[in-house]
Amino acid sequence: MFKSVLVANRGEIACRVFRTARRMGIRTIAVYSEADAKALHVREADEAVLIGPAPARESYLDAAKVLAAAKQTGAEAIHPGYGFLSENADFAEAVMAAGLVWIGPPPAAIRAMGLKDAAKKLMIEAGVPVTPGYQGENQDAAYLAEQAAGIGYPVLIKAVAGGGGKGMRKVDRAEDFADGLASAQREGQSSFGDPRVLIESYITRPRHIEVQIFGDSHGTVVHLHERDCSLQRRHQKVIEEAPAPGMDQATRDAVTAAAVRAAQAVNYEGAGTIEFIADASDGLKADRIWFMEMNTRLQVEHPVTEAITGVDLVEWQFRVAAGEPIPLKQADIPLNGWAMEARLYAEDPANGFLPSIGKLEHFVLPDDVRIDTGVYEGGEVSQFYDPMIAKLIVHADTREEAAGRLAVAASEVEVWPVKTNAAFVMKCLDHPRFISGDVDTGFIAAEEADLAAEPLSDMGREDAAYRLRQFAATEDDAGVGSPWDNLSGTVGFRANASAQSIQSVVIGGVSESIRMLDEDDHLMTSLIGLSSSHVVAFENGSAFEIRSFAKPGAGHGTASDGSLRAPMPGKIVATPAKAGDIVTKGQSIIVLEAMKMEHALVAPFDGEVGAVNAAVGDQVGADTVLALIQGTQT
Repeated sequence: MFKSVLVANRGEIACRVFRTARRMGIRTIAVYSEADAKALHVREADEAVLIGPAPARESYLDAAKVLAAAKQTGAEAIHPGYGFLSENADFAEAVMAAGLVWIGPPPAAIRAMGLKDAAKKLMIEAGVPVTPGYQGENQDAAYLAEQAAGIGYPVLIKAVAGGGGKGMRKVDRAEDFADGLASAQREGQSSFGDPRVLIESYITRPRHIEVQIFGDSHGTVVHLHERDCSLQRRHQKVIEEAPAPGMDQATRDAVTAAAVRAAQAVNYEGAGTIEFIADASDGLKADRIWFMEMNTRLQVEHPVTEAITGVDLVEWQFRVAAGEPIPLKQADIPLNGWAMEARLYAEDPANGFLPSIGKLEHFVLPDDVRIDTGVYEGGEVSQFYDPMIAKLIVHADTREEAAGRLAVAASEVEVWPVKTNAAFVMKCLDHPRFISGDVDTGFIAAEEADLAAEPLSDMGREDAAYRLRQFAATEDDAGVGSPWDNLSGTVGFRANASAQSIQSVVIGGVSESIRMLDEDDHLMTSLIGLSSSHVVAFENGSAFEIRSFAKPGAGHGTASDGSLRAPMPGKIVATPAKAGDIVTKGQSIIVLEAMKMEHALVAPFDGEVGAVNAAVGDQVGADTVLALIQGTQT
């Protein structure tokens, strides 16, 4: 077994790999960009090396810098994590050529499965069922449009080198194909350096089923059962679970056998995931489940597999990379209970799920579930990387129990001022359709109206109002310390409140007069104080900002006046409209790239483009006015 490992990654996956390495007595080495100088993975490693500026292409995607860091620190092995260089066959070869242990599959397997079009052809030869579609070499836009028409709309355009939902666009109509193709190609080029795409028939009630497989250098391939990752938003997974609800043993046997055949076809070694798409219109049936792609790395959602099998998959990666056989035979790999994982994203569900960046001034996660995270209170959420900041993982005897535990865990998340999707996750888990197992990849879009966060409860309002009133009373006494001293978390007292007292506050920009309860009642809401007139209340995964009076201040402008403002710092990647164009409500005007995703700014009403103030390639700051629409609002 090697004695040191460099993790060529960042964030929670680097911290996750370090955890197993420490347990096994292996020295840990981190690499980091300038933006990550104070990141958690840097703090937790035994040694850390700066490898470049914040942009990933100048740091985490620079193979030469990563290898130089390995040589500098005397690392004996490199673990790539997921994303970045994890599925780069050239990097894998360079690691091995440098005399280091590559903790991943053979480069030939990465190449065989790394391009979705080639992988599908290989799977057909191996007898693995594949989704109907086009995966040819001709990338002419007109030819691709013809292929899409032949397949029949709706279709799914996918970057051949893509993953994680990037470079993927659903197109419902022929007239939208050109825009969808251009967007998928841009994102494929930006994220993977490859603009080529394939086209698939879009399954109207799809479920995302995947199988965890493992191979070793002794010719053994096993599976560790399936996962269901159907709860997605914009092709990004939100909640994953294992096993898949509604899958009977016959279907499980067929799907896992197909996954093993797929891995055997490329002489696979290490951890990998075979992803399938299932037509759930009539339940899960083996003849309606097709190969979609293979991820030749550890998956973000691997903890749910660890929970139901009791296997540390990172330890297995280490042992297999060191030449050892897989520790368990197929018949000895258990499937116990039910596990679920929720991804905690730094994003604002109330504002179109736009990424939320900044300092984590308050960051509290539940302490009775497994937490995988790469951030900490006082740290920063950067614009340069993926917005996932933590994963909440639970295990229980039944699916219902697991969903209940995860919903409670999500409700206990407290993050400020960065926004998160915790309340949204809780609402998903509490939804009757999810509880019954009636889930497909369209669940969130279909149930969006029912998934909005609840407003602050009456008790929460009363507790916050009382705390503000208490401070006002204390402030009148010269020399008395602030009642916010040491205030963090749930406050369990209410002192000397007069019955029927009323406090005027502002919640979410709306003024309210709150009648507070009698003096014998107790504060039950988790509160933090930001100033003498400003508190934040946490309830059911949401954070509510409350002031004792309105304070003037500029925020991100809305589009109600026709001004399209950048919702966050980013780079302009497209300007579909120009000054003087006549546009309709919802038409794309500017496309901004931030946190590895594209965000379209659209016309808020019918009118004329009065000005476009940015060009492709411009880096813009938050709240910058990028365009102006003139016209009559409707």
